[in-house]
Formats: sequence, structure tokens, C-alpha cells
Amino acid sequence: MLLAIDAGNTNVVIAVHDGSQWRGRWRIMTDAARTSDEYAVWLLTLMQMSGLKPIQITRCVIGTVVPAALYNLRRLCRDWFSTEPLVARAALDWGFDIRIDTPNEVGADRLLNALAAHTHYKGPLVVIDFGTATTFDVVDQDGAYLGGVIAPGINLSIEALHKAAARLPRIGIGRPQSAIGRNTVAAMQSGIYWGYVGLIEGIVARVKSEYGAPLKVVATGGLAPLFAEGTLVIERIDQDITLEGLRLLCVRNPAPSLPSRIRTELE
Repeated sequence: MLLAIDAGNTNVVIAVHDGSQWRGRWRIMTDAARTSDEYAVWLLTLMQMSGLKPIQITRCVIGTVVPAALYNLRRLCRDWFSTEPLVARAALDWGFDIRIDTPNEVGADRLLNALAAHTHYKGPLVVIDFGTATTFDVVDQDGAYLGGVIAPGINLSIEALHKAAARLPRIGIGRPQSAIGRNTVAAMQSGIYWGYVGLIEGIVARVKSEYGAPLKVVATGGLAPLFAEGTLVIERIDQDITLEGLRLLCVRNPAPSLPSRIRTELE
């Protein structure tokens, strides 16, 4: 079985794939200081509740946009699953060209999304990921990664608005019944929700115009269903797209070997 780890700026998602389906998905807040043992106590308990054992894990893969978290996530794979993880990075075999100025700078999650989206939906397409940042990634007809757009995430915008304006409260995100808010909270909710709908529609329209051909639009992230309600631009929602990218990356690349020093310690 495959243990896939998607470490984002806000949450770490860990999932197990048995070769035909995802057997479990678990989420924990990202904390670069969290040790491999702390991860293990949390993860092994959840795996046990799902009927999974550490010995069943034969491969591990990590995709992270938080470099400081990589050390302990790698130790988790080595110490508790006796496996050297494949770490998603631009130098691996992705099966497509990365056609941007500095390929090493692109976040692993964006390449993983591009890989899974092209494999399952073909191209050309745009992948919108509602994460800590809201990203738009453009994939060419042949699967090549062409670059994209990075905008502030919804929750970041809400928090910034609350902190910068003394009289504005912290609000939750939801689809308002009308654009014209009759009170402060309703006005803020309208601004955030319809503002981001406008951002989505505007950026997708500009990307399509610049690309010069129709583009499919796939969305992922926890808020994707909410914003798909407010626009016809989003054609498909796929919440597993980053995890699926990790799985497909493992298919394309050989499993790395444990360093001899680590092998000796485990023996």
C-alpha cells in the first residue's frame, strides 16, 4: 500500500491507497515543529481504527510546500514504515514539460494537481485550488505545465480584513442570499463571496483569452463546492486531485532506497 502525504501551509493530509482505492484520509494542522513520533502517535491510531497496519505500507510519497516540515515527515516514513519516501520536486519524471522560467520554484502541489488533472481530464485545462492561497494552474493540451496565478486565499483575506479594520468582526464564509448586505456581517460576507466569484471568473476569462482556446476548469480544495455554487465557470470538482497526483508520481518514478545508515539502524 501507498502512504501519501500532502503537506500544505495550513494542513497536512495523509492518505493510504491500496492499489485500487483510497482507504483513509486524515488531516492535521501543519506545524513544522511537530516531530515524527508525534505524527506517528496520531497517524497509527487512525490507521488502526481503519483496519490498517504499518507493515502494509510498502511505499511513501511526500509533497510539501513547507520545507521545514519535510525532515520530520521523512523521519515518519523511515522510522515507522521502514520506507524511504519519494519527495515531489521538479527534477523527477512528471511525464510533461514544466514550461516556466524557473521550474524549481513551482510548488509541488501545483505540479501534482497538473499531473492528476491532465491524466483524468486531459487538457487543455485550468486547475483552481482553494487553499491557503487560491491558485490557478494552466495545463497545455499535451500536459505541459504553463504556469498560472497565485491570489490570496479566502481565509487569509477574511483574517486580514478583521485585523486591519478595528470595527469589522471576524466572519465565517458562506454564500449570501443577496449582494447588498443589510448589516456589517452580511456586507462582509457578500464582499468576500461575490468578490472571489468575480476573481475566479475574471482570472479564468483572462487566462482563456491569453491561451486562445477553450479550457476545462477543475477545482479542488475545501471551499471548491461552495464557490462552484456561485459560478458556471467551474465545470468539475475533484477533492482528491493532489493525493491522486502523488499516487501517479509514484507510478512514474522508482522507489528510492533507504540510506545504508538508516537501514542498519532499523535492523
